[in-house]
Amino acid sequence: MTERQLWERYKKYLCEVESVGLTLDVSRMNFADEFIEQMRGRMEKAFDTMETLEKGAIANPDEKRMVGHYWLRAPERAPETGLAKEIQDTVAAIRGFADDVHAGRMKPPKADRFTRVLLVGIGGSALGPQLVADALGTAADRMQVFFFDNTDPDGMDRVLAQLGDRLSETLTVVISKSGGTKETRNGMVEAERAYQQKGLDFGKHAVAVTGGGSELDRYAKKGGWLRTFPMWDWVGGRTSVLSAVGLLPARLQGLDIDGMLSGARDMDEATRKRDLLRNPAALMALMWFHAGNGRGQKDMVILPYKDRLMLMSRYLQQLVMESLGKEKDLDGKVVNQGIAVYGNKGSTDQHAYVQQLREGVNNFFVTFLEVLKDRGGASMQVEPDITSGDYLLGFFLGTRRALFEKDRESMTLTVPDVSARTVGALIALYERAVGFYATLVNINAYHQPGVEAGKKAAGVVLELQGKVLAKLRGDKAKAYTAEELATAVGAADEVETVFKVLEHLSANPDHGVRREPGPTRFDARFRAS
Repeated sequence: MTERQLWERYKKYLCEVESVGLTLDVSRMNFADEFIEQMRGRMEKAFDTMETLEKGAIANPDEKRMVGHYWLRAPERAPETGLAKEIQDTVAAIRGFADDVHAGRMKPPKADRFTRVLLVGIGGSALGPQLVADALGTAADRMQVFFFDNTDPDGMDRVLAQLGDRLSETLTVVISKSGGTKETRNGMVEAERAYQQKGLDFGKHAVAVTGGGSELDRYAKKGGWLRTFPMWDWVGGRTSVLSAVGLLPARLQGLDIDGMLSGARDMDEATRKRDLLRNPAALMALMWFHAGNGRGQKDMVILPYKDRLMLMSRYLQQLVMESLGKEKDLDGKVVNQGIAVYGNKGSTDQHAYVQQLREGVNNFFVTFLEVLKDRGGASMQVEPDITSGDYLLGFFLGTRRALFEKDRESMTLTVPDVSARTVGALIALYERAVGFYATLVNINAYHQPGVEAGKKAAGVVLELQGKVLAKLRGDKAKAYTAEELATAVGAADEVETVFKVLEHLSANPDHGVRREPGPTRFDARFRAS
């Protein structure tokens, strides 16, 4: 394809959303011109399905729940007036609470005011807030935000070390819809102990975002926590960033939550249009379908050429992979559908894995994220008439050209800046594209049985650990190999799991298990100390 032909294709397939200043260029995706028209029937079904969802249809059959994250930025679209009022009241309450914290009207017992936020959450309850905090944060933020986003003790210790003596000035926000999510529960327990060790009343520093009547809700009320905000069952974790899950920490940080909501609202309006070439979410979903032959046969590489959007790939990993990674379609047919997502940022990736992208296995398509504005003010010249930002643009365009020359497909999302409106618009764009794609391939994007299977498997391991400890403590005089102990606790088929549990227990002093070396690693014996 000549440069002139590529220019004509670019003009034909550039989709623009003027209200948020976003464009989507799909000209470097190698679809035939007739592809869009051939997919029109499927896309009409996707539009119909989305319209039904927005009106309140049950979308999660496992839990009999609606899916209404679209209402968060347009409460008037909620199917019930009560829901609309709840959304509006919650946003108002978030503003009021954050204003009280910033003004010192809501302050900790042993400090002048709250200056830090510690967010405890997992999955969507952390990834969305992390994306927003990193994309929009500055040195002038009203409060700094820290995260417990895993059940890794050392990870939590590192965060607590950063907080140090400022823990007395730290407001902890615990986010869990059910209150039973173990990673979040563990983070809450670790945080509470840290406060207690410094002589602080955790309840006077704690806020919950959770479902009404949940385990966490009850615990917060019992502990006299400062406030509880709702986490509705019709908002999934991976689409919760524009609910209290993301809005509360963002407002506490001092970010423009109204801008995020308005950007998302404008993008929702743009992506309801049934003109496929003027709807970026529809066009994006069609490109995903084209690239992977409707089976997710190629990975999605996200390359933002902006440090502030570095976490976009992590956020999209959950949104895309948890939504689309499904074994069966809606008819019960095994399809093993999904799209793998990875990426870091440009131009760093050019020194990491672009070599493979250009010359290795052609099993991916790229989405470049381009930001037009370099920085808040004027840039210095690093060479005559050239700034650092000019180099960033050059590296982006050069990489895109280098990939295209090797028949590697890419699309480019261009935004004017990294602002609250832009971030809100990008979130809404990808949420809608995921929903459209799910209908195109006939799967349910709004349940996650694989995640639940993983949680159940973890429970089985911990139950087995309890049996192992009970046996060792009940017979302190005897040392067991993993095989002997597995047989003794009735888990002869789970020797490897027992061995891994014993290795972990003996490496940590918490449970009082000692390892006695044997001739080989697998002959080691374990006893209660």
